[in-house]
Amino acid sequence: MLPKLSELSPVQQEYQAYLRAVKAAGFRGELAPDYATRTVLSTDNSIYQVLPQAVVFPCDAEDIQILTRLANTAPYENIVLSARGGGTGTNGQSLTDGIVVDLSRHMNRILEINAKERWVRVQTGVVKDQLNAALKPHGLFFAPELSTSNRATIGGMINTDASGQGSVAYGKTRDHVLELTTVLGDGTVLHSQAMSDVDLETYCSKPGRVGEIHRTVCAIWNQHESAIKAKFPPLNRCLTGYDLAHIRDEEGHFNLNNILCGSEGTLGFITEAKLNLLVIPKTSALVNVFYDSFESSLRDAQALMSQQPTSIETVDNVVLNLAKGDIVWHSVKEYFPDSAGDIQGINLVEYTAESDEELNAKINTMAAHLNSVQGQPGQPTGYSIARGTDAVNKVWGMRKKSVGLLGNAKGEARPIPFVEDTAVPPENLADFIMEFRAVLDGNNLKYGMFGHVDCGVLHVRPMLDMKDPAQALQVRVITEKVVALVRKYNGLLWGEHGKGVRSEFAPEFFGELYPVLQQIKAVFDPRNQFNPGKIATPQADIALLKIDEVTMRGELDSTIPVQVWDQFSDANYCNGNGACHNWNPDDFMCPSWKATRDRRQTPKGRASLIREWERQLADRGISTTDLTAEARSQSALFTLPGKLFRTLSERLARRRGDTDFNQEIHDSMMGCLACKSCTGQCPIKVNVPEFRSRFLEIYYSRYLRPLKDYFIGSLEYVIPFFAPVRGLYNVPMRSAPVKWLLAKTAGMVDSPLISRTNLKKAITQRNIPWANAQTLAELSVEQRAKAVILVQDAFTTFFDTDTVLDVLNTLQKLGFYPLVMPFQPNGKPLHVHGFHRAFERAAKNHTQWLQGLSGFDIPFIGVDPSMALTFRSEYRKLLGDDAVPDVLLVQEFLAQRLPAAGLLKSDEPYYLLAHCTESTNAAPSIRQWQQVFASQGFRLEILSAGCCGMAGTYGHETRNRANSEAIYDQSWRRYVEDPAKSDRLVASGYSCRTQSKRLSDTTLPHPLSLLNQLL
Repeated sequence: MLPKLSELSPVQQEYQAYLRAVKAAGFRGELAPDYATRTVLSTDNSIYQVLPQAVVFPCDAEDIQILTRLANTAPYENIVLSARGGGTGTNGQSLTDGIVVDLSRHMNRILEINAKERWVRVQTGVVKDQLNAALKPHGLFFAPELSTSNRATIGGMINTDASGQGSVAYGKTRDHVLELTTVLGDGTVLHSQAMSDVDLETYCSKPGRVGEIHRTVCAIWNQHESAIKAKFPPLNRCLTGYDLAHIRDEEGHFNLNNILCGSEGTLGFITEAKLNLLVIPKTSALVNVFYDSFESSLRDAQALMSQQPTSIETVDNVVLNLAKGDIVWHSVKEYFPDSAGDIQGINLVEYTAESDEELNAKINTMAAHLNSVQGQPGQPTGYSIARGTDAVNKVWGMRKKSVGLLGNAKGEARPIPFVEDTAVPPENLADFIMEFRAVLDGNNLKYGMFGHVDCGVLHVRPMLDMKDPAQALQVRVITEKVVALVRKYNGLLWGEHGKGVRSEFAPEFFGELYPVLQQIKAVFDPRNQFNPGKIATPQADIALLKIDEVTMRGELDSTIPVQVWDQFSDANYCNGNGACHNWNPDDFMCPSWKATRDRRQTPKGRASLIREWERQLADRGISTTDLTAEARSQSALFTLPGKLFRTLSERLARRRGDTDFNQEIHDSMMGCLACKSCTGQCPIKVNVPEFRSRFLEIYYSRYLRPLKDYFIGSLEYVIPFFAPVRGLYNVPMRSAPVKWLLAKTAGMVDSPLISRTNLKKAITQRNIPWANAQTLAELSVEQRAKAVILVQDAFTTFFDTDTVLDVLNTLQKLGFYPLVMPFQPNGKPLHVHGFHRAFERAAKNHTQWLQGLSGFDIPFIGVDPSMALTFRSEYRKLLGDDAVPDVLLVQEFLAQRLPAAGLLKSDEPYYLLAHCTESTNAAPSIRQWQQVFASQGFRLEILSAGCCGMAGTYGHETRNRANSEAIYDQSWRRYVEDPAKSDRLVASGYSCRTQSKRLSDTTLPHPLSLLNQLL
C-alpha cells in the first residue's frame, strides 16, 4: 500500500503521486515503495549505495510503456527511471535515487528458439545460464562467458556490452545481438537491427522520435567518421557505451544496436532481444600453466597465444590461496597439486575442438612448447591438464568465483572494484600492470588480480577499508593515476564492466567527441530521465556523476559502532557480488530466492537489511549489543504486557498498510530456510542463519513470539517423554481438530509422528552398548579398534528410528563395533529460532558429554547432516574450536576406514539426493558417499538437485507451506517421481526424506538403510 501523501516530503509526494497514476493507468506489475525493497536495491556489486524512491516490477513491455508515457507528461517530467537486471554492476550502473525498474522478476521468458537458423528471442530479464540451459539440448549456446552467468540477465549484458572469458574468439555481447526492442521515453517502441542504406533512408523519413533518432545518429557518422576512427584504438574490448566506432558495423550496415549495447539504460528500456547463437564445441580441455611470479604469467601470455587457444585467463596467488579455503577447492585441487611448488601466477589456457583427435593435437602442440621452455627464467614452472567439459567447467567455476573470493580476504580492508577492468593492447599488458602494481605498492595497498590476458583486460582490486574516510579518499587518488596509465598505454578505463559512476572520465577519454555522445543522449532522452549522470548528459550544463560524490556504502557503514559491526559480522562483510541470486534451481543457494524471485529473500538482501537496521539504531544511540544483553536478562512475565501491546499495535498498523522497518526485516528473516547453503557457497561466507538468530533474539525481546517457536524449540525436550507412549502424541497430531488448531494458533501445518520402534528397547534387544565412561573403559583392545560412538539427534531417533537401526546394523555388517551415546538435546532448533540462552545451555551440556567420552579416543558420528554439522559450526562459534570434539558425518568416518573399492556387484547405479547443508558445508563428504558404496561394490551417482524445501521444520510451518512446495517442485519432484529412478534413490537428510513422503508419497531410504539391505 502506498503511504499517505501528507506524510511525505515534496520529492516523495511527487514520486508517490506518479506511482498512483501508474497504478490507475493499468500497470499490472508490482509497485514497491516499502523501505525494505528500496534498501535491498540500493546497492549492487559496487562501492556505492543509493536509496531509490521506489522499485517497480513490470510484467511486460506494455507496463514499461505506461511508465514512460506518464513520465513524459506533466507533472511527472522530473521522474527518474533506471533499468535493473541482475544487479551485478561494479560501477553503480543501475543505482538511482529515482525509481528502479527491475526487469528480472517477471520479464524472464525465452520466447522462441530457432535452432535451424541459430537464433533465439528472449525477454531481457532472462538469465544467461537459464538461456544456455534451454539451448543445450539443441547443441547451441549464447556467448560470451561471464563470471556472473548464473545471475546476470541478458538485458544487463546488453546494457553493459558485456564480454568476459573467451572474447578473443567470441567477441562482446553486441557481436551476437541481431535485433532489439526498446521502449523510448515517450512510450514509442523502437525496433533496431542492422539495415541497408535503403532501409536507413526509410527510417530517417519516419515522423516522431524513431525518425529523429535515425537522422541524428546517421548525421553523426557522416560528420565525424574520420575523427571517430582516429580516436578509438582497435582493441578487442573496444568502446563501451554509445559505440560510435560501430555505428556502421563490420559489414558497413547502419546498426543502432551498437549504440544501445553498452548504453546502461540511459537511452530507453530494452525489453526484448533476438540473439545469434553458436554451436557448442564437442570437447574441450584446459591447460593450467604455473609460474613462480605473476609478472611471468603476464609476459608469457603472448607466447601462449601463438599456440592459438580459444582463450587465456590468468589468476594470481592471492585468488588461488583464497580458493583453497572455499567449497570450490575440493573439485579442482587435483589440477593444482602441492608438488607444483609455490604457485604465484597461473594461466588457464582453453582449447575447444570438434573431435578428441583435434583436441589432442592442439594439447600436444602446447605441451611440447611448455616442455621446451619449462624451468627457464621467466618461463612456466609446470602445468596440468583438465580434459573434458566437466573437468574444464570445474576449473572455470573456480575462476568465476574470483571476484567473490577476493572479497573474503581477512581484515577490514577488502578488495573493492573501482579500477578493475582497464583494457590495453595485449602486448602492452605486462608493462601496464607492472606500473599499475607500482602505483598500488607506492600507496601501501594489497590487491588481487585475475582476468583476460588474451585481450589485455585484467581485474585489479585494491584492498581498502571503506569505513575509514582516509582510505576512502584513495579511490580518487588511485583512479586518477590509473587513468593516466591507461592513456599512456593507449587503452580504456572501462574494458568490460561498463562506465556507471566512472562516466566522470568520459569527457577526457572522448575529447572533442564527447558532445557527440550528448547529442545521442538528447535525442533519445531529452529530459534526462533515464539513469541520469551516466555515459553522457543531454546538455552541456548538466554534470555527470563523480566517483567520490555518490554516497558510498562504506560511508554509511562507518556510522555503525565497532562492537555492533563485530556482532553482526556474518552479515556486514557482504560485498554485493550476488552469488546468492543464482538462477539454477538445481543449485542449493538460495532456495527462498528461487521460490519467490524476491531479492529481500536472499542472503545479500537480508545482509543489506541488517546493516541498515544497525545503522538506524546507531543513529538513535542504540547498540545491538545492549539490546542483546537486555534480551538475555529480561523476565518473560514482567515484559509480557509491553510485548502484547507492541504486537497488537503492529498488527493494527499492518492492516492500515503502515509497516515498520523492524517488521519488514522480520518478514525477510522468516522466509529463510536456515539451510546454511549461503554459509557454504557464498564466497564471502555470509551466514544468514547466524545473524538471523541474533536478530530474532532481539526482535522477540520486544514482540510476542508465535506459539510455533515454543513448540519447535521444545520438541527435543518433550519428545523423549512421549516416545514410550507415542499414542499420546501421535493420535492428537493425526486428528483434524488438532491439525486445524495447530495451523490457526501455532502456525504449524503438521508435525512428524513418533516412530513405532522405540530405540532404547531396540538397541537393548540387539545388545548394542550405551556409550558411557564405564562401558568404554571395559572395551577390549579389539573392540576399541573397531568402536564408533553414534551421537543421537532427536529427529532420527524419535521420528525415523528405523533409519538409526539401519545405520547401526550396517556398521556391524561392515565390521565395526557401534555404541550409542545417551540422547542429549542438540539445540539446533533453538538456535534457528533465536532462543540463544537456551541454545547456549544445550550446547554446553552436550559438549560436556562429548568431552567426557572423548578421552577414550573413539570416533563420534552423527546420522542427520544438519544436526551433526551443528557441532562443528554453531557449537564451535559459541564455545571455541578446541572445546568441541569432532563429530563426523557417518560417511566421513566410513570413507576413512573402508577400502577404496570392492568387486563391482551391479552395473546399474543407485542415486543420491544429498542434503543441502551437507553438500555445501561439508562438500567432500558427498563424494565420500560414493566411496562408501564403491567399497562394497556398488555405484552411486550424485544427482544435481537443489534444496528439497523442508530444511528442518520450515516446510511444517503454515506461512512457509507454499514456498516449501514450490522449492520441491523446482528440483526434487522430477527425480522422486521418475519411475526409472524412484526405486533406486536414497536421501541423506531426515528433512528431505520427510518432504518426499509428504509431497510425493514416496519413502526414500537413507544411504545406509539401502546398504543394510544390499549387504
